[in-house]
Amino acid sequence: MSANKEQPHVLVIPEDDACRQLAAAFQRHLPESNSRQFQVQPPSGGWRKVLDSVRKDTAGLKRFPCRLLVLVIDFDNDRERHKTVREAIGEFEDRVFVIGVLSEPEELKRSLGKRYGEIGEALARECSECRDGAPGTIWSDPLLAHNAPELQRMSPAVRPILFPGEPAAQ
Repeated sequence: MSANKEQPHVLVIPEDDACRQLAAAFQRHLPESNSRQFQVQPPSGGWRKVLDSVRKDTAGLKRFPCRLLVLVIDFDNDRERHKTVREAIGEFEDRVFVIGVLSEPEELKRSLGKRYGEIGEALARECSECRDGAPGTIWSDPLLAHNAPELQRMSPAVRPILFPGEPAAQ
């Protein structure tokens, strides 16, 4: 079921199937009434193709001003990738967010000893509890901790859509 595009909604564009699995598990943990406003696209097939998807959705971003995009990519241990992706986004930088594993999801899965479903659900639970990035959380893991600035930027826009009525982030 797709999101009501006239209402605030989050469209997730994953780089690969591992990123898609993490996002789909995150979605399963959302309150049922809000999970419709969170739509996970099929895998793009690489971080550059994720950027191509953003460029193709420019018309959608213009037509649907309540749309937010979350790009879920592998950073492949390239600490400059976030900057490269952000620079390519252009005029919609306030509505497009970039998160992902510092290396790749497979390494996170091995490191945590958890399946993608367990990781995605834990990430969503931590977000709903305003604990994204708090010490001892999955978001604070060395492979995800680099997302902290983006989570802080993203939280005020995304949290009211996905977790209305939940406490605001501190």
